[in-house]
Amino acid sequence: MRTRPIRFQVVTLVVPPLIALIVLWAFAAGLTGVDGMRLLQINTLVNAVATPSEQVVIQLQHERLLTIAGGAVDKQRAGTDATVNEFRRLAVEADVDDKLRAQLTTVFDRLGELPAIRIAFDRGELTPVRFIEAINQIVDATFRMYDAMILVPDTPIYQQARAVTSLGQAKELLARERALIVSGLDPTARQEFTQASATRRFQYGKALAELDAELAAPYAPTPAQAAFLALEDQIAKGETPGDARAVVDSYWAEVERNQVASVDRLVARVTPAAITVLLRVGVAGGLGLVAIVLTVVICVRFTRRLTRELTHLRTAALNLAHVRLPRAVDQLQQGQEVDEPGEVPTLPDAILEIEHIGHALNSVQSTAIEAAAGQVRLRKGVGLVFLNLARRSQSLLHKQLTQLDSMERDTEDPETLEDLFRLDHLTTRMRRHAENLIILSDAVPGRGWRKPVPIVDVVRGALAEVEDYGRVSVLPMPSVSLSGSAVADLTHLIAELLENATIFSPPYTKVYVRAEPGRGGLIVEVEDRGLGMNAAEFATMNERLAGPMEFDLADSDRLGLFVVGRLAHRNNITVHLQPSPYGGTTAVVLIPETLVERPAAVEV
Repeated sequence: MRTRPIRFQVVTLVVPPLIALIVLWAFAAGLTGVDGMRLLQINTLVNAVATPSEQVVIQLQHERLLTIAGGAVDKQRAGTDATVNEFRRLAVEADVDDKLRAQLTTVFDRLGELPAIRIAFDRGELTPVRFIEAINQIVDATFRMYDAMILVPDTPIYQQARAVTSLGQAKELLARERALIVSGLDPTARQEFTQASATRRFQYGKALAELDAELAAPYAPTPAQAAFLALEDQIAKGETPGDARAVVDSYWAEVERNQVASVDRLVARVTPAAITVLLRVGVAGGLGLVAIVLTVVICVRFTRRLTRELTHLRTAALNLAHVRLPRAVDQLQQGQEVDEPGEVPTLPDAILEIEHIGHALNSVQSTAIEAAAGQVRLRKGVGLVFLNLARRSQSLLHKQLTQLDSMERDTEDPETLEDLFRLDHLTTRMRRHAENLIILSDAVPGRGWRKPVPIVDVVRGALAEVEDYGRVSVLPMPSVSLSGSAVADLTHLIAELLENATIFSPPYTKVYVRAEPGRGGLIVEVEDRGLGMNAAEFATMNERLAGPMEFDLADSDRLGLFVVGRLAHRNNITVHLQPSPYGGTTAVVLIPETLVERPAAVEV
């Protein structure tokens, strides 16, 4: 990788946050500005979509009533068609988003069914109640379109618009009740009326509760409203007052006036709200831009000073790391007397932390020289000693195992065969201990498999390398296999855990080993019922197992733990120790999915 100057590194550190700040500022300003412009476009939507569609709903309500009443509907149908055509013309030319365009398409499809509905009613194919339901479906599609239109970015306006829309739905339900009363209120119509009445009261009450005082003012209780509520209660009881139509007509006229007043007041609020949003964008955007400029200036000045001091410190530290300390180590390796490296110089007016780093480097270098003297001697011979001894022992043990295997096949005497088996088991354990030294030397044991091996065979192989294998109970295993390249390491790892479990638990207890598929791979658990460890010991062991486990010659009692850590790190395996619910310790081994091969699914 090409070396880059420290100035570039510092600038790289500073520039991304600045870019992120600028992008965030631009995004916030743009997003808020878009919200303001969208509010300004509401008036366009009202004129092109909302108002024409509302006129269509009004015409449909009139046509539904006249058709059920049995009057002359030809003029009304013509008026409805003219309103629908005007609505189509204005909506097609309007600039709307995809969601609203989809809702408009649905409304147009429903309106396209209107001629067929009229013909079916005129022929007697539709009852009055069914005709009312058919018109209701067209109106319902229009109200679903309103739900998409009121999704404005200003929360208070959205809440009030939703409430006004709910009042419009309540008005539509009142129109349906009006038509049902005119139809004569047969049992079916009476049931439809009761349902519409209950829904209308719920919508009306819920919407009024959400309206503010200004928009709710036209909906103050009136005698006409009280008379209609009493009429609804009478019809629900099965009565049909003679003045029912007059009562509902009176209340209908009042509701129409209230709805128009609420809509006009709500639309009047949109433009001031949009101007307020855009004004906030201007103020916040200007202040944000000033803050960004100041941040850039401060960062540039600080970067220059920091770059100068870090460059000086970096030069001195590199000289120490690449010239003076290596020279001292070379002298140690050659048995010469070490020259004094000298101190790392710092600038007189350096930043306090950088000056402290320079002093720390001066303190570290003497300690590093002392440690290097010991490490050079130690690392020079330990690795080769481990590897040479282990390879020699491994070679002899392989030959011994081969000889024992031949003797076992040629022996028929049970007692002699039993002695050979015990000797074979002992030799297998000795081979594992020899492989421990190979693993600690960062080498790979000679054993290996090319094909996947079932997990049950891996566990059995590990069990064969444990001294007190009779105490180990192997629970049923899943039908999965492990990659051949990892079988030797996994067998060795599980054997070390089983050996540790049998050693640190009473001889009369059992050690259990189980395997189950889990999230991310295969989980193998080795559980003993010994004395266990305290929380601090568990934390220390797990912290060691989480790393590459550098072997410490002073901690030879933990040889098995070092081996497990090396094997786990080599194969990307996670090993975690935790308390067993029965007392003792449970070692949880998570074998990654990349090492697990599951059986192919059987086709039926």
